[in-house]
Amino acid sequence: MVMKMLKYEEIIEYINHEISAGNLAYTKKIPSIRTIANMFHCSVGTVIKAYDQLEKDHIIYSSPKSGYYVLTNSHNAYSSKKMILDFSSGTPNAETFPYKNFQYCLKESTELYKEALFSDPDPRGLSSLINALTKHLQQYQIFTKPENIVITASSQQALNILASMPFPNKNKSVLIEQPTYPGIIKSLELNNIQAFGIERGMDGINLDVLESIFKQGNIKFFYTIPRFHNPTGTSYDKHEKQAIIKMAEKYNVYIIEDDVAADLDLDRKNDPIFSYDLSSKVIYLKSYSKILMPGLRVAALVLPPLLVDTFLYYKKLADMSSPILSQGALEIYLNNGMFDVYKKEMAKSYSERLSILKDRFSELPSNKFKWKVPQSGYFACIYTENGLPCNKVANTLMRKHIELFDTSQCFLKKYKNYDFFKISISKTSKEEIASGIPTILSTLQNIVGSIN
Repeated sequence: MVMKMLKYEEIIEYINHEISAGNLAYTKKIPSIRTIANMFHCSVGTVIKAYDQLEKDHIIYSSPKSGYYVLTNSHNAYSSKKMILDFSSGTPNAETFPYKNFQYCLKESTELYKEALFSDPDPRGLSSLINALTKHLQQYQIFTKPENIVITASSQQALNILASMPFPNKNKSVLIEQPTYPGIIKSLELNNIQAFGIERGMDGINLDVLESIFKQGNIKFFYTIPRFHNPTGTSYDKHEKQAIIKMAEKYNVYIIEDDVAADLDLDRKNDPIFSYDLSSKVIYLKSYSKILMPGLRVAALVLPPLLVDTFLYYKKLADMSSPILSQGALEIYLNNGMFDVYKKEMAKSYSERLSILKDRFSELPSNKFKWKVPQSGYFACIYTENGLPCNKVANTLMRKHIELFDTSQCFLKKYKNYDFFKISISKTSKEEIASGIPTILSTLQNIVGSIN
């Protein structure tokens, strides 16, 4: 027996068809509730029910006192995009984000801070957000004063400023892990700053080598991602963190601690390097764009007092202020508890995805591959016995509708190698991980077999 489609389901099908056919274009207004009610000979309530479901599915969005608009480029384009399994990106999947909640926060921010949009901005950031962050950061064992916090338009902007500005130790060179986040490499190249590397593998870094580099002098700062490292997914243990800060104090080297995945950590005893710092050598950097959405463009920087004025001077040369409405929305999102709820859900979701990834990785032959899957975070990695051509692997997988990141971008030129591949799970569901990873693994094994 064929079940008859309910009226609101007919409306949903009609709107999806019109988008798919290109009759309703991206950002364009869709027919009003009254128009659809007349077209389908139904009540206004039925149309509202259909539109509410379309909003939940992120097909349309509502604008107060204006109407409803198409959110996706087209239904076909959206479906086509979904066909590609993205194991390369470090940003969250748009489908997991609570649009309704944050939309409310943006609306409230517009009302609360509309006057600030027309006044001289504070380069430090919105004072109310800074006060909220002072309290919020305590969850991560970051205890500081409001005057030491600066809001930047992304962590990348903070890194660009820190790379270009002078430091009290008067040193010029920078030390980075190899591999590392590609953004810091580009920043150092653009600012023509000499960069040294220290190898970071499955077992962390060699602390003796680190001390030797610090001891030689001229290191302005050491940029590190202690927790859920990009791109290897590894984390430093307590001993390593304490050893790093002790060396930094001894040799007058600053530490930039990029704690990008702090929100995803399920271990409450996994404290940042900042918490062990007794001599104001750690610069703590935390992005909110990675956990929420890239378009937010808000990061928090906790600076040693000696660096604040210099940083603000250089920040004014980059921009006068970070986006006011984004800052205001984040403040409201933090203060009303929405962020904590969302963070908890995301940490659980990422951990579950990584658990499935770990099961799939166990199928790799141990004599040719090594792998590391953390308890949480964004990334995991596969190490090969001998280097593989990244382009060949990436191109082969793209033909199979799988996107993989080219990890050669994570190295300085003189340290570049092709021994490992990064797997990101932030944009893939549990089902997509279960179905896509076997293809990645078989592809790697086939290429290794063809080389050997």
